[in-house]
Amino acid sequence: MQSPYPSAALDEARRAIAEKLREIRRDAGLTGREVAARAGWQPSKVSRLQSATTAPSDDDIRAWCRACGAEDRIPDLLAANRTADSMYLEWRRVQRSGLRRLQESRIPLYESTRTFRIYSSTVIPGFLQTYEYAAALLKNIAAFHETPDDVADAAEARVQRSQIIRDGRHRFAIVLEESVLHHVVGDAATMAGQLGHLLSVMALPAVSVGVIPAGRQRGMWTLETFTAFDDARVHVELLTAAITVTAPGEITQYAHAFEEMAGLAVYGADARSRISAAINSLD
Repeated sequence: MQSPYPSAALDEARRAIAEKLREIRRDAGLTGREVAARAGWQPSKVSRLQSATTAPSDDDIRAWCRACGAEDRIPDLLAANRTADSMYLEWRRVQRSGLRRLQESRIPLYESTRTFRIYSSTVIPGFLQTYEYAAALLKNIAAFHETPDDVADAAEARVQRSQIIRDGRHRFAIVLEESVLHHVVGDAATMAGQLGHLLSVMALPAVSVGVIPAGRQRGMWTLETFTAFDDARVHVELLTAAITVTAPGEITQYAHAFEEMAGLAVYGADARSRISAAINSLD
């Protein structure tokens, strides 16, 4: 059966919690129907929770443990549940307090990371964005997700945060699909300025930018945009959520995927010529 969760690490964490719930029920000598009756649920809910089809809420965990006389298990299960929650954060919940705070919340992680590996199939990565491009992009994001409109402050925070590409303490390996260069964010002037900025930052010694040519024969399919922070974690960006990957096996897979993508890309003069062609194609 296909997992309802978008990450193998999250799927594993959810199934571990479900197995603990099942063990608690069995240790109490109760059937699923008996747990449902004590908790005031439909029997189908018990089935969904202990098969990991549905993720439990904190209240579900409390009710389950009380129904089974296992209140002492509640703290550990709540902690495990919140760890699983942190692996998959809904954008609206993360952005609820505004986009500026979201930008600033990542500064400690960025400061502690020495090597960034970024693959983007969607937009110019945040580290390389101009203020105008960031503002146009964040405006679209805020409107789509119906989050507080603090776009100007958020764009300024993103640009300020991105100054770490110039301090010499971090290295950036970035791979873009060529389609990113032709996806116009804002208007033509905004996009031209952004692509011009991209050409300038490519000269920085700590920044490597590769472009995967459109139409290139490849064995690796187009992936979701992701950022690897050293070998410690990976952030994956989806439409409705941000996934944090911390399982070593999955981090290794993303590292391998990045190397595959990097091998498909062109660099130096070839990459710059494709960026220049994208500028020239703007109306």
